[in-house]
Amino acid sequence: MSDQPNAGPTANGDGVHRRSEHPVYAELHDSDDFAELRSRYRSFVIPATIAFLVWYLLYVVMSNWANDFMNTKLIGNINVALVFGLLQFASTFVIAWLYARHMNRHVDPLARSLTERYDAQLRRDKGATS
Repeated sequence: MSDQPNAGPTANGDGVHRRSEHPVYAELHDSDDFAELRSRYRSFVIPATIAFLVWYLLYVVMSNWANDFMNTKLIGNINVALVFGLLQFASTFVIAWLYARHMNRHVDPLARSLTERYDAQLRRDKGATS
């Protein structure tokens, strides 16, 4: 195991990370900041997942049961089904971009703060035992 406090998770043989055994981990896990971190994460992920699944299922349902509508030609041989299919790809990239932006602005600063608190406590503990 590395001497660096944030060297990454290492299991102790039973699948439990050593980090989670440290008292500061439990303290941070129970903190208001950690609850806020999870809240900020969920505030984007849950609605975005629901929206995408509804959009995807709409495409599937329309493809199966609204053939006349989906076969409507828009320009030349380009029909509604093709446009919907291409929009599935576009929406995937838009959601990925929105996710990255949301995490960078709202979640990552708080996560860095929690990591710094964790690392600082480990350094203090290491200094106290030396």
